[in-house]
Amino acid sequence: MIDTIYVAGVDEVGRGPLAGPVVTAAVILDPQNPILGLADSKKLTEKRREMLVPLIKQHALAWAMGRAEPDEIDELNILQASLLAMKRAVEALSVVPEHVLVDGIHAPKLNCPVTTIIKGDQSEPAIAAASILAKVARDQEMVALDEVYPGYGFAQHKGYPTKQHQQALLTLGVTDIHRRSFGPVRSALSS
Repeated sequence: MIDTIYVAGVDEVGRGPLAGPVVTAAVILDPQNPILGLADSKKLTEKRREMLVPLIKQHALAWAMGRAEPDEIDELNILQASLLAMKRAVEALSVVPEHVLVDGIHAPKLNCPVTTIIKGDQSEPAIAAASILAKVARDQEMVALDEVYPGYGFAQHKGYPTKQHQQALLTLGVTDIHRRSFGPVRSALSS
């Protein structure tokens, strides 16, 4: 019998927005129970992503979420905050991975080997699953924050620097969930 090597896929969502957390997920897929339709979350429709989330959660050997809040992003910078969120997701897994695959070129410091893969969410099913979990969770959170902070359009742009969002920053001001270290938010604070 061959021992299973637990490989976790890790991805983040939310590096570019002006508001909200950066959200990460780590997923260890079950090789005996493949999930059809996994792909880069950006290439799937919102409906398809939402349909895949319960399948990933049911069929994966383990999955966990991580995040870094706007104040951590401001303190550390977006790259370091993203790596911290990835580390939190991996450390929250109920199964300890023996290897971690990370989308991109930067890897968090972990207690196991890590391989970075450019466009890994397009080639590695575990990273694709992580990208889907992270994207759906962050999008849902930004929709909920739209209720708390009306007028900013978070439900539509999810915190990204659209014209609508940048105009709202100037007319409504900066909220607690805005990243103060990001240029457009800094500009709004100083105007």
